[in-house]
Amino acid sequence: MTTEGGLDVAGNEKSLSDLRKKMNDAGIEVSLFIAPDEEQIEASARVGSQFIELHTGQFAEAFFEKPQPAAAADLPELQCLVAGAKQAHALGLRVNAGHGLNYENLPILFAVPHLEELNIGHSIVSRSIFSGMETAVKEMLRLMKGY
Repeated sequence: MTTEGGLDVAGNEKSLSDLRKKMNDAGIEVSLFIAPDEEQIEASARVGSQFIELHTGQFAEAFFEKPQPAAAADLPELQCLVAGAKQAHALGLRVNAGHGLNYENLPILFAVPHLEELNIGHSIVSRSIFSGMETAVKEMLRLMKGY
């Protein structure tokens, strides 16, 4: 199951807590895909999740609408991700991010602290059609070096 904007952890704390406990008891770490929303981040910590993955879709869409990368650095959607990552880290959550990330918007995302993993599959696979998988992966890794 996937979701466009992230799970509603705050509205499903009891069931997610129970599921998280079962998974942790089986040796499986839990990551919850959520919007960079203060309430959802706090609920993720209460549930006992080890990770969150911040949904970067709104950032990616807003970036696409900005013609200049300098203007993209001031996007409220980027600032929301920065605040969310800081809040999550302060609550003891490990932070990942993904959705709509690509070769153009990734460098701006480096403003977000505490990121451990980025989920960028679609962009890499799409590029690989024209450049080959090895080249597409190497290009992405080169962009990620700056983080």
